[in-house]
Amino acid sequence: MRFLFRSMVGLFLTAATLGLLVWAGVLVRGAVQERMADDRAAPPVRERTFAVNVVLAEPGVQTPVLESFGEIASRRTLELRAATGGRVVFLSDKFEDGGAVRTGDVLVRIDPADAQSAVDRAGNDLSDAEAEVRDAARGLALARDELSAAQAQSDLRTRAYQRQLDLAERGVGTTAASEIAELAESAAQQAVLARRQAVAGAEARVDLSATREARAQLALAEAQRRLADMVIKAPFSGTLNATNLVEGRLVSSNERLAELIDPDDLEVSFRVSTAQYARLLDGNGNPVLADLTVTLDAAGVDLTAPGRITRTSGSAGEGQTGRLIFAALGRAAGFKPGDFVTVRVQEPPLENVVRLPASAVDAQGMVLVLGEGDRLETLNVTILRRQGDDVLVRGPIAGREVVEARSPLLGAGIAVKPLRRGAATEPALTPEMLELSEERRAKLVAFVEGNKRMPDEAKARVLAQLSQPSVPAAMVARIESRMGG
Repeated sequence: MRFLFRSMVGLFLTAATLGLLVWAGVLVRGAVQERMADDRAAPPVRERTFAVNVVLAEPGVQTPVLESFGEIASRRTLELRAATGGRVVFLSDKFEDGGAVRTGDVLVRIDPADAQSAVDRAGNDLSDAEAEVRDAARGLALARDELSAAQAQSDLRTRAYQRQLDLAERGVGTTAASEIAELAESAAQQAVLARRQAVAGAEARVDLSATREARAQLALAEAQRRLADMVIKAPFSGTLNATNLVEGRLVSSNERLAELIDPDDLEVSFRVSTAQYARLLDGNGNPVLADLTVTLDAAGVDLTAPGRITRTSGSAGEGQTGRLIFAALGRAAGFKPGDFVTVRVQEPPLENVVRLPASAVDAQGMVLVLGEGDRLETLNVTILRRQGDDVLVRGPIAGREVVEARSPLLGAGIAVKPLRRGAATEPALTPEMLELSEERRAKLVAFVEGNKRMPDEAKARVLAQLSQPSVPAAMVARIESRMGG
């Protein structure tokens, strides 16, 4: 009996223990489910609205600006070279790199001794030639006088011979006298012929002496030019560059001494693509003499100068593409030949185009415009020009508001809140405040303190607001929605 009683007591205790364990499991399961149900409570889902900047598309006339890079050069650049060799006996104080000279300034003088001797010899030769010309002229005059005398003697002999013939016909004269008169006439004609030959020789001597005089004058002029070449002067006002000369040095003929640059007559050469060049042509295919602006970035201080297109290169250039354009510059203070500059050319104006930020248009030429109910729509536009951070487009967007910057979150049908430039900012609304009961305040404080996922800083800020007599209604609603109502 005792064994049976003890067995029954043990079985009863085992059953009671199992029942308590099952009841404890049910309690734990209910508590876990209730806790999980509280954590999964979420606020009601609302449509997300994005704030976007919009700009009004206003068609009008826009002047595109073509931007390129170019190099400054002087339209007048002269290499100073020695025409003849010799020793430098004078050098101007301005003959140095960067030296400013005026027209006619003497820069270099080469020893003129040899050149002066050549001039003197040429002058003496010219004096001899001039004396020979005068002597030949006097000889010609004498030869002509002798010819006149011989001609008169011949005429006299001819008349004497005619008288002898008349006397012979009348039977008064003799045959011997007629023959003597005829011989005398023949001798006189021979003398005339000799004098004519002398006159011809005198005339030839005059011509030869004139030729010699001309040659002597040419030799003298050449010697004087060589003497003048011993002095190198500035042909125009400018600045010297690349000087390599000192006083006393021997220079050879055609040696480069320096380079003279006119700093006031500058031009810029820049290269554009063939498509850009085609936009600068008029109806006849000639380049438009468009205005431009040249900018030089000098350590943050931009130097600018106006200019105007003057001509284009005759060929594209070996191994080059596009076209090379030249433009004359106006007042270009601070610019020097060789400067690398930015060139901005004003193209012919375009009508009925809209200027938009470049971020408003995607690669396919699509833009987002504001539709009914502040929802976005997509429209296709044609990109005409890209102007830095802007683009010039043409399309069916006149009068529409275009989104300034596209993003992957924006698309057709998305609801947005438009932000317009110049629009007055809406005044901040005063938040609705609630006065909580002690029981309700305690529940909210207990929930916030027990929320382990909330950062400590945010938790301290919320608890500080809950300790105030009036609490924002929005914050209370947000906390209670997370508590499950």
